[in-house]
Amino acid sequence: MLTLHRVRGVRLAADDPRAAETDLGHAVVVEGARFAAIGPYEELFAAYGDRARIREWDGILTPGRYEPDAVALLESTYWPDPREAGELGNEPLTGDALAALGMTDARWGASARRGVQRLLAAGTTVLAGPFTRPAVRAAVERSGIRYYPQAPTGPRPRVLVPTGAADFAVFADDGRCLVTALDGRLVFRRQ
Repeated sequence: MLTLHRVRGVRLAADDPRAAETDLGHAVVVEGARFAAIGPYEELFAAYGDRARIREWDGILTPGRYEPDAVALLESTYWPDPREAGELGNEPLTGDALAALGMTDARWGASARRGVQRLLAAGTTVLAGPFTRPAVRAAVERSGIRYYPQAPTGPRPRVLVPTGAADFAVFADDGRCLVTALDGRLVFRRQ
């Protein structure tokens, strides 16, 4: 399946050597789990428009966020279930509040799933590990989000290139994430 994503602009990660280029186009074509092309919308529409699904987003497409603190956010933080809002509130719990919960493996797994959902809603496409709690590691692996088992020491491979993995996010002018995609699949879409 081909999808042509039209956006206001395409921005590369700051550590990408091509980041200084200013005319990267205003569209990307995704074929399956990979980028097929990046460039001006009119050119890509002429080449792919007759066989591609067209999606338009009012924002800037980027490689997505890298979260170096994922271990702390998922293994040392409890993300309350909405059904617990009356008792625990809606914000993540740490420290004494977390210690008072009496966490089980099942509760850690459910919390990690909710935490990953919040990270996806923020445009995150890559996490740093290692995740030592089996329930958290399983939740991360099942989500499809990319993660490094060990925190990387050098630049992270978050680039937008044809044939590259179609992991990206689209951000509005106010910084809100509009869409997050992993392997070309929309895993978050702001309503």
